[in-house]
Amino acid sequence: MLKLLKIKNIALIQQLELEFGTGLTLLTGETGAGKSILVDALGLALGARASSDLIRTGEDQAVVEALFEAPQALAWLEEHGLACEGDEVIIRRELSASGKGRASVNGSLLPASLLKDLAPLLATIHGQHEPQGLLDAHTHLDMLDAHAGLSAETLALAGPFQALKRAESELASLRRDRQELERRRETLEFQLAEIEKARLATGEEEALLQEKAILANAGRLAGLAEEAYGLLYDREDAVLPLLAQAYRRLDELAGIDARIAPLLGDRGAVQAHLDELARFVRDYRERAPASPGRLDEVENRLALIERLRRKYGPSVAEILAFAERCRRDLEPLASPEEAERRLEAERAAAARDYLAAASALSKKRRGAAKQLEAQVERELAALAMEKTRFRVRFEPDLPDPDTQPWTEKGLERCEFLLSPNPGEELRPLARIASGGELSRIMLALKSVASSDGPGKTLVFDEVDAGIGGRVAEVVGRKLKAIAANHQVLCVTHLPQIASQANVHFAIRKHVERGRTLTQVETLTESGRVEEVARLLGGATVTETARRHALEMVRQNIR
Repeated sequence: MLKLLKIKNIALIQQLELEFGTGLTLLTGETGAGKSILVDALGLALGARASSDLIRTGEDQAVVEALFEAPQALAWLEEHGLACEGDEVIIRRELSASGKGRASVNGSLLPASLLKDLAPLLATIHGQHEPQGLLDAHTHLDMLDAHAGLSAETLALAGPFQALKRAESELASLRRDRQELERRRETLEFQLAEIEKARLATGEEEALLQEKAILANAGRLAGLAEEAYGLLYDREDAVLPLLAQAYRRLDELAGIDARIAPLLGDRGAVQAHLDELARFVRDYRERAPASPGRLDEVENRLALIERLRRKYGPSVAEILAFAERCRRDLEPLASPEEAERRLEAERAAAARDYLAAASALSKKRRGAAKQLEAQVERELAALAMEKTRFRVRFEPDLPDPDTQPWTEKGLERCEFLLSPNPGEELRPLARIASGGELSRIMLALKSVASSDGPGKTLVFDEVDAGIGGRVAEVVGRKLKAIAANHQVLCVTHLPQIASQANVHFAIRKHVERGRTLTQVETLTESGRVEEVARLLGGATVTETARRHALEMVRQNIR
């Protein structure tokens, strides 16, 4: 819903700020006062093409700001990274006399193309020069679905459609990449076989390095062990025999001086430790490795581990982990034919689900289209377009899954066609020339079939062109009925429509210091009566016109 519109230096408007409410807001005023300028300014805020010709004479810049309350736009704003306080959307559009301009949403600059994408979530302008909303054939299927109560079924169709597209994509990828997958499988199998053939064990490399050091120094180790054993036991001056002599002397000392005795308490442990050490170096000397063949084996094994490390990881543990990953990656590649059969089955199942739902939806749509055609023609007849024919054209003409691409919304597209006069061919709405006819057609469609969410702003310009009397009153009632669920802004010249307003703005122009200015006045009840009387009577407002206007206004006050 549009809450606030601020305009600066647009055509005859120097400075203007308008607050809007719910319901039906009517804008009236003499020809040339600037009613359409307000609609054009709002169009700029909604992304309409900007022209420096709109800038007030003598000014360098024009600005339009619009504040919307639009919870329906929050998802779009979040998707595009635009901050939002509550559910308010603030749009600012600047025009420069140099031809440059810029737009921002909630303080963030935004390309005009994105602003046009946001606009349909906020408001739709129906008029001769505003090819929005219903003039876009892409909206017609949504409107038909909303009218027929099929929106939920259309939304549900997205599930099987996405499942179908996913299966088709995976199948195409599998077939396209079959050769690459085969090369991948061969590579993984080679890598895994190379690692498995090595039969690596965790901690093996460390043990081999230690063994290599021992084997490489076998002679020196044997010599050191021989020398150590001799020093401990086998020589005349060996440690153990001399130690026994030393303890005998100490025993004699302890027999004389008791202070020495406590120091001799651990001699048994010392003796036992040295005996054990002597036996160990003796045995080590006898079994010291001296096999050059074993050293070659160890070095070859270490060289193999080094090669695997360079290829698969910095340690044996990493190499083994790489092998495990190879096993996992090979599982889905073991049988591409089986994977292809599985995906083909998934695609066939998804296609069956989609086609069943889409065919049922298509049948309902075509039945609902006949009802919509009849209802719209009745509405148009009430709007003085009795001879108008309205049709819903489907592509393809008959539901045929083989001749039309499947989409997320079903097996067909549709477009609304119209023939305003007998003998004229049915044509798309966008090719209807008359602005008044277009506005009334839009009004009729909105009356019976609207996909707009509650609270959206709908603007009707030229809706009263070429009508009057009873038809004008019907148009006013229809506008007010639509305004029960939407915010409706309408420019009118007819008292029958103006009297229906919930809020009435009168647009006036006057000359100040040699310049023409447009001003907007929010009318009270008495002001509304006077304005409706002016519309009834022209330049001279009579008391009869005032009484008639008062009756019209009071009849339509809710």
